[in-house]
Amino acid sequence: MQVIENAVAGKRAVSSSGRRAPVFNPATGEQIAELPLSTTAEIDAAVASAKAAQPAWGNTPPLKRARVMFKFKELLDRHAADLAREISREHGKTHDDALGEVQRGIECVEYACGIPELLKGTFSRNVGPAIDSYADRQPLGVVAGITPFNFPAMVPMWMYPAAIACGNAFILKPSERDPSAPMLAWDLLMEAGCPEGVLNVVHGDKEAVDHILDHPDIMAVSFVGSTPIAEYVYQRGTRAGKRVQALGGAKNHMVILPDADLDQAADALMGAGYGSAGERCMAISVAVPVGERTADALIAKLKPRVESLKIGPATDKDAEMGPLVTAMHRDKVVGYIDKGVEEGAELVVDGRGFSLQGYEDGYYVGGTLFDRVTTDMTIYREEIFGPVLSVVRAPDYADAVKLINAHEYGNGVAIFTRDGDAARDFADKIEVGMVGVNVPIPVPVAYHSFGGWKRSLFGDHSIYGPEGVHFYTRLKTVTTRWPAGIKSGAQFTFPTL
Repeated sequence: MQVIENAVAGKRAVSSSGRRAPVFNPATGEQIAELPLSTTAEIDAAVASAKAAQPAWGNTPPLKRARVMFKFKELLDRHAADLAREISREHGKTHDDALGEVQRGIECVEYACGIPELLKGTFSRNVGPAIDSYADRQPLGVVAGITPFNFPAMVPMWMYPAAIACGNAFILKPSERDPSAPMLAWDLLMEAGCPEGVLNVVHGDKEAVDHILDHPDIMAVSFVGSTPIAEYVYQRGTRAGKRVQALGGAKNHMVILPDADLDQAADALMGAGYGSAGERCMAISVAVPVGERTADALIAKLKPRVESLKIGPATDKDAEMGPLVTAMHRDKVVGYIDKGVEEGAELVVDGRGFSLQGYEDGYYVGGTLFDRVTTDMTIYREEIFGPVLSVVRAPDYADAVKLINAHEYGNGVAIFTRDGDAARDFADKIEVGMVGVNVPIPVPVAYHSFGGWKRSLFGDHSIYGPEGVHFYTRLKTVTTRWPAGIKSGAQFTFPTL
């Protein structure tokens, strides 16, 4: 059986840890690999390797660092299908969905290729008598990323390409569920010419996370995962004096106004609610039709679409949705469906008990649709992270905005309408970090930045794009005056013009 390796100081090596975790193929339920959970000594070795490599890398001209990123992008383009196969094999998402994930990750690498421009500083001449001032952004040193199972290639690429291009060295701790795609990407970055020790990959569980958060030589930590863990990472990391960006969970709504094209809205909800089996932090999990007529018409269009979802393994080219990532997570999602029924929601389409011939041991849940969900129900308040769409009926536009703004999460939101005034008002007033107008999954492109509000983001910086460059650098301002411009005699007052 395959044993997943760490990557430290430019070399792959199997951890000596006696603690190991299984890696499964979710489509079949078969164990396909074993993952040693790194020891704290092995994490220390990775950090030491990064610390030794960073000074030279940080002093490497940005253009030379960019050339490594250009080569990395070229190799990622060439091996995109290989990365997608690894993602599908361990995560379960369809091949086309996995390819889409890889492409969005590559776009973040492409952004990092522009690092010479992004790190250009500012210069002001004669800020005082014969005094000049300039400012630039410098790397932090050793930084780390802790990434989730749902995007095993893309989310790490939200982090380490920008961090490395800025001159830092990076420690990556990927999800234990699907570790192979990050390892393949590491191979490609090494082939692209990244120096040994600049990117290290260590696998582990909470013990590894805690050691990273406490390590005195790690200056900053990026995290993506559930809100309780994001809050824990933020609190523990900042308590240790680190800069932390911790992206948490979501309950993303989509408002459908009476003037919207309901076929377009229903199609958008299908892709945004059931794509990747709902295991996306930007998945739409709540539809908010405005008015009873709109709600009735929307349910009528959604029900047959959900019932006819094509569910299968990634090897089925016609599959629209795959399995959930683990048996435990499948059972958790089924428990939420049970809870929705218990609390009085109307179950329109029931995905429990779904079984696929030949894949009976896979971790499948069928598409599930609830109507007449209320804001006090568990399935509304909590993030399910599965193929479950809840319909909450709003009597009018104002109530739709009010219920969204009252939710503890503020990650993503969408509105479907033909009314430009309503769309503009919605974008202004909604208390959510990422807004889509007739766009169901408003994930910003790589040259903008990704980040929610409220309990969907802990920290002062969003991730990737310009915010990513700011997170992985610190500002230094230098004021200069040369002897010819210095008057004799001490000056005891605070300097002014």
